[in-house]
Amino acid sequence: MKIFLAFWYAMKAMARLALVGMAMAVLGSGPAHATAVDKAAVPGAVQVEVVGKGRPLLMIPGLNSSAEVWRETCLALRDVQCHLVQLPGFAGAAPADPRPADFLPAMRDELLGYLQAQHLPKAAVIGHSLGGVLAMQMALKAPDAVGPLVIVDSLPFYAAVMNPQATAQNVGVMAGQLREGLLAADEASFNARNDATAKVLTRSTQHLPELQRWGRDSDRTSMADAMYSMLVRDLREDIAGIHTPVLVLGSWAAYQSMGGTEASTRAQFQAQYAKLPGVQIEMSAQGYHFLMWDDPRWLQAQLRRFLAAHS
Repeated sequence: MKIFLAFWYAMKAMARLALVGMAMAVLGSGPAHATAVDKAAVPGAVQVEVVGKGRPLLMIPGLNSSAEVWRETCLALRDVQCHLVQLPGFAGAAPADPRPADFLPAMRDELLGYLQAQHLPKAAVIGHSLGGVLAMQMALKAPDAVGPLVIVDSLPFYAAVMNPQATAQNVGVMAGQLREGLLAADEASFNARNDATAKVLTRSTQHLPELQRWGRDSDRTSMADAMYSMLVRDLREDIAGIHTPVLVLGSWAAYQSMGGTEASTRAQFQAQYAKLPGVQIEMSAQGYHFLMWDDPRWLQAQLRRFLAAHS
């Protein structure tokens, strides 16, 4: 259990709110003009809800997160068609069946398959936290299929912030212990830690109860598998192969009381994204990890500007 608790606190320090997003509810009813694609009816698979008409945007949430986390952002944008992704096993969604041997590559391939099946070449991809890692993996696996990327409070190698000496080769033991500790935690301790952690991930009192519920409702094995899959991958060198435009949006405000500054957080992001050609990094002065809730006007303005520049 100590390993599990240490993870949560280490991840908080990670990218100045780096714990990969805790959000999610089963895809609910959308606005009247929303239509669900066939994939949404398949239990245990990636689900996608399509909202609106216009330029396609694939919007990927983070760990334990719901497609709902992106709905407000989607509805604030004009002339876009949002493809709101629900990853399996998170906050009430059915786990993948069968469970993938390696969570992130399996989700990457499903999302690339979705873009191909729906005839959406060069769609813009927006990913929050773990979803940001997936967006980068998609661009690396199929560069001709993916358009501009927007990475929201995410890093190419989370483990290096927990331990600067970490490598993809030596982090496996720690990641394995973390996974086992997460699975072994009793329900009461798990829920208490989940609820406490959610409070440092968003400053939105409106969304906090929802965020806490989504974390509690996530499938524990899916969560553990996803975290392990992310921690053991180091994309810092690989991202040199991404040639589509990339905007990275970071957060730091929650750690002002602990001495964190915009400059120190920006430096951390710049170090991790140093090999990504032409990357743009912008830092919110207001938001915590869930920037789409905590600093929505800023995030929406950043999206509009970036998408307009790369149409």
